[in-house]
Amino acid sequence: MKKNTVTRATLAEAVHRRVGLSRAESHQLVTEVLELIMEALDKDELVKLSSFGTFRIHHKKARIGRNPRTKKEAIITPRRVPGFRASPKMKARINGEDPS
Repeated sequence: MKKNTVTRATLAEAVHRRVGLSRAESHQLVTEVLELIMEALDKDELVKLSSFGTFRIHHKKARIGRNPRTKKEAIITPRRVPGFRASPKMKARINGEDPS
């Protein structure tokens, strides 16, 4: 079974078809929205999209890890990791339930 992938280009094409903007305007709109989300996350802001979900940055502390192949210990540096939590409405829709 082949799985389709939704890309920036497919999102822009969907905006073009549904909203009626030109392809260039649709691509620019999608790019700007994604850029705004990334800028907010870069500033450690929470991005909440109603009925969709919440994007946030998780702060991981430094820790000692282990290379599974060599079993040698290594320090894993602290880092920031993006995370997403789906809204209850999205979870219900994906599971074929009534999201009311």
